Amino acid sequence: MSADDELNLLVIIIDTNPIWWGKKALGESEFTLSKCLDAVMVMGNAHLFMNRSNKLAVIASHTQESRFLYPGKHWAFADLFGDGGSFIESNCCGSKDGKYELLTTINEIITEEIKDLMTKTDMKGQQTETLLAGSLAKALCYIHRMNKEVKASQEIKSRILVIKAAEDTAMHYMNFMNVIFAAQKQNILIDACVLDSDSGLLQQACDITGGIYLKVPRMPSLLQYLLWVFLPDQEQRSQLILPPPIHVDYRAACFCHRNLIEIGYVCSVCLSIFCNFSPICSTCETAFKISLPPVMKAKKKKLKLAM
Repeated sequence: MSADDELNLLVIIIDTNPIWWGKKALGESEFTLSKCLDAVMVMGNAHLFMNRSNKLAVIASHTQESRFLYPGKHWAFADLFGDGGSFIESNCCGSKDGKYELLTTINEIITEEIKDLMTKTDMKGQQTETLLAGSLAKALCYIHRMNKEVKASQEIKSRILVIKAAEDTAMHYMNFMNVIFAAQKQNILIDACVLDSDSGLLQQACDITGGIYLKVPRMPSLLQYLLWVFLPDQEQRSQLILPPPIHVDYRAACFCHRNLIEIGYVCSVCLSIFCNFSPICSTCETAFKISLPPVMKAKKKKLKLAM
């Protein structure tokens, strides 16, 4: 199979949690969301330059929704298998600095979409966790759609890169694990680039799907790690000296309190996990017969009759 018959699709998921990025801005950190997006756009442009048949998609994982930053809602799906020429002619006047027009259009679309997403954010509710499981599910659906649209003579290789900022939440444990096993079944790699605290869920995702997990030592150096570790595909990585694999935290989250536990109780019917024993499973409502230890009857003492 020639290089033109093989499509390489990269889906980048960016954690745009406004609470986490807002704390970074208040702390006068030198690394902001805009600089993170700049690094992502440079990596996306580099991926498209690696081969003319490479494809790119960028998803923002927010607290209230998961939104495609690229391709945008005005981008025709047929343009994804070409060079996007029809969209460029109808939407842009071309690049003024000599840059490839497609890259200019992609960067402008991502910038406009992220501005629209952040300005319309309403944090009045109690939802403060990043909807990462939903973003991964949307990425898998997009990859499945691309697989349906390719020609019969073409083969598409897909992978997902997650740039994680906020901490994990055990509330989405089941949805997250379902997405991981769906990606494993479709032979889709999940890579993780973690900016802050380690993510046990992403460690499991990378280990199960065969991807790379990396916690960035210095956030301002994000672009260097993206180009060094995550830009090469699976075939090219075997020729590089990459960071060694890390120890994976395989603790499961209980279904009752969503806490990560090491020892717990498992329902024999639906395999639900609980941190405390319950005679009735709250998931499948199966009642278990409890075998109690036999009760020893107390012997009656014979009363001696007084003579």
